Amino acid sequence: MRVLIVGGGAREHALAWRLRQDPEVEIVGAPGNAGIAALGRTVSIDPTDADRVVELARAESADLVVVGPEAPLVAGVVDALRNDGIDAFGPDREAARLEGSKIFSKEFMARHGVPTAGFAVFDDPDAATRYIADANRPLVVKADGLAAGKGVIVARDAQEALAGVDQIMRARAFGEAGARVVIEECLVGEEVSYHVVSDGERFVPLAPAQDHKRAFDGDEGPNTGGMGAYSPPPVVTAEVEQKILDRVIEPTLRGMAAEGRPFRGALFVGLMIVEGEPLVLEYNTRFGDPECQTLMTRWKGSILPLIQGSARGDFGSLEPAWEAPASLCVVLASGGYPGSYEKGKVITGLGSVSDLPQVMVFHAGTAIDGDRVVTSGGRVLSVTATGQTIDEAAERAYEAADRIEFEGKQLRRDIGWRARTR
Repeated sequence: MRVLIVGGGAREHALAWRLRQDPEVEIVGAPGNAGIAALGRTVSIDPTDADRVVELARAESADLVVVGPEAPLVAGVVDALRNDGIDAFGPDREAARLEGSKIFSKEFMARHGVPTAGFAVFDDPDAATRYIADANRPLVVKADGLAAGKGVIVARDAQEALAGVDQIMRARAFGEAGARVVIEECLVGEEVSYHVVSDGERFVPLAPAQDHKRAFDGDEGPNTGGMGAYSPPPVVTAEVEQKILDRVIEPTLRGMAAEGRPFRGALFVGLMIVEGEPLVLEYNTRFGDPECQTLMTRWKGSILPLIQGSARGDFGSLEPAWEAPASLCVVLASGGYPGSYEKGKVITGLGSVSDLPQVMVFHAGTAIDGDRVVTSGGRVLSVTATGQTIDEAAERAYEAADRIEFEGKQLRRDIGWRARTR
């Protein structure tokens, strides 16, 4: 069975690695990275070019296409594949609006009673500025469109919120994604990620995880695409998880179906747990990165029935099974990330981690240069380890991270700090 993986990040490498556990599966990455190339083959294409993706899927006789990142989903790549009779994992363009537009998602939550922060919508920066000045309190300013996980300003005061409007709407730091903004009340609690996979009618809940968005230790510095994650976070007790399923997941999927947008694929909900109550921060219509790396390393057995069943619209009564009690992922990033950074730095030490138990290194911003692996992006590698506890997983992940070197390497040393005892 040939599976085409669309995307080139650590999330796509993790999905390819887990799918490749099935001996029948062959992997093709588009465009892939150095890690995915080691599992199969890669083809350099623009993953948002729907016609080219369909053409490649046909040329490769792909039995299944897994679309990893959000941009191809919002661009309608899954629509094009399904219209051509090709099984594709991920939501179509209409369902992907849950992530593609913060305004659509907030108004959807309001229509269907999904708990979230109070909000206001603006397409005029001067009106947004007046609103912030009148509110004069901590707020969150979000670009409406896709911004690679970076178009969110959590402002501690009105001045930071005003600067966020300048950056997003006036300077257009995120292009047309910042033509409109959502300004939200600032929720105080503990942030978690919760994933389910749906086939349009049913859903399979996966394990909760917790991401670390800020660049530096202590949750300081600018927002990034994610500097590390772990699973499971202690804050998601059985009671909290049931509230997430009952108050967030079920009304979301029911509401999407009722509006003629049945959701098929991975739904990843960013939540703030406030005094035991889950409130939605945002929807994502694909696996999180780096959360996916923790979920795939914890998974037991084949993930193919879940992915293929969702793509085909029927996975019956599947139940997830977890092999590892805990997993932790540390992202190794280029110097300067999430700002400007240099590429082409030689990566050494990858072979030295192969003897470490229960460790996987997932590639993201990497490329092959002759017989060397070099950096080609901001987030370079996701060093992921499993264990009986978060502490054990952290010890293994950091040991591996310290064996890998490249010029300018940066990482956080406190991934999983809420769950670690030392």
